Amino acid sequence: MAMKRITKRWLLNSFGVILIILLAIEIAAAVGIRGFYYNSVSSAIKSRASVMSGSLVRYSEDITVDYQAEVRNLVENFEDKEKMELMAIDGAGNVILTSSGFEPKSKIDMPDYEDAKAKASSATFTGAAAPGEFIGKLGSEKVMAITMISPVKDSEFAALRFVVSLSKVDKQIYEMIGIITLVVVGIICFVGFSSSYFINSIVIPVGDIGKTAKKIAQGDFETRLEKKNDDEIGDLCEVINYMASELAASEKMKNDFISSVSHELRTPLTAIKGWGETLMDSSDKDTIEKGMRVILKETDRLSTMVEELLDFSRMQSGRLTLMLDRIDIIAELGEAYLMFTQRAMREGMTITYDEPEDFIPVLGDKNRLRQVFINIIDNAIKYSDSGDVIAIKVYKDGAMVHIIISDTGCGIKAQDLPMVKSKFYKGNSTRRGSGIGLAVADEIIKMHSGTLELISEEGMGTTVEISLPIAAKKTEE
Repeated sequence: MAMKRITKRWLLNSFGVILIILLAIEIAAAVGIRGFYYNSVSSAIKSRASVMSGSLVRYSEDITVDYQAEVRNLVENFEDKEKMELMAIDGAGNVILTSSGFEPKSKIDMPDYEDAKAKASSATFTGAAAPGEFIGKLGSEKVMAITMISPVKDSEFAALRFVVSLSKVDKQIYEMIGIITLVVVGIICFVGFSSSYFINSIVIPVGDIGKTAKKIAQGDFETRLEKKNDDEIGDLCEVINYMASELAASEKMKNDFISSVSHELRTPLTAIKGWGETLMDSSDKDTIEKGMRVILKETDRLSTMVEELLDFSRMQSGRLTLMLDRIDIIAELGEAYLMFTQRAMREGMTITYDEPEDFIPVLGDKNRLRQVFINIIDNAIKYSDSGDVIAIKVYKDGAMVHIIISDTGCGIKAQDLPMVKSKFYKGNSTRRGSGIGLAVADEIIKMHSGTLELISEEGMGTTVEISLPIAAKKTEE
């Protein structure tokens, strides 16, 4: 339907306009050609009549010349009789002499003669009367007739009438119009051919793009468009293909995320359920204490995961907010470090913190920033093994404070590194975690006008650098 609508719109808006313009041009050309030819014939007749009018004046002024005989001689021996007919008209409006030698048997209608008389009667004594002109049918033949009132008064010959057949002129006009019509038809055919190319090269591909986009919307992320031309349509095909690839990758990450979260939830729930059943049937104090420690630990894991999911939901909906205040970033980082010292010890790792003595103020949300530090340190421990080292350093650089948390753990694969901050992404499936903590941490740091960058090499460890703007000094009133 979309293709049909575009085609119909193009036919109406483009082809229709072109057709109207061409028809207007043809009509204007036909009128112009007719006017040119008819004006040429009229000018030729009027020029001949002017010459003859001058001759009549000379004859009337020469007393040695028989005026009536000369006029009769002019008419009977008219040199252009093959092209036009010359008629002599008396004062009563009767044709008394013709260059063809055939006089009409009855009085004929001569609108040009009446027109010439009217012009002669209204002419001033200083001005010459304009000839009368008529274009129309004379019997079955189309003619142009021009009548010139005789400049000699009180003569037997009151006017001279020139009559020209327009058959050949009209034939030439029709030939010219025919040529123009052929040109117009050729242009229309060319436009039709180009329209066919337009439909094949644009409208049909747009229809294919629509069908492919519909398949993608229905979940078929494997469908692809073929790029046939290096133009805007080709670029659109590439964008659609890229969109399909990104949606496929996002769908895979989402499915992996759901699978990972399900697994992460199932593990602590299984542990809690198992120890709960064990404690119900046990009265041993050591067993009860061990079971309670496991239950509390797994409950904390569940609580952390739920908080991550809630934060991710807030981030997606734009409801992740900050409670900004002037805080000491060193104090918040120190608290996060202390939370993991015992755990690192238990797992055989070394965690060091080179804590600066300076107070470094930052305008931020202390709970959210602490959450970021906890997430980064937790990841460092999570992706490290016994004997590895986690180091925390802080330094100032102008108006920025840089927090570097590095480990000597398993590192990140080169192909996974650009994606680790993406939602749902989890590069190493052998380690626990939902895969959204780093995405939330990156968003929190961005909301603080800072940056979170990762440098990692597989088997060599990972370094996370957090950069935050230092708060300006307070001004006292």
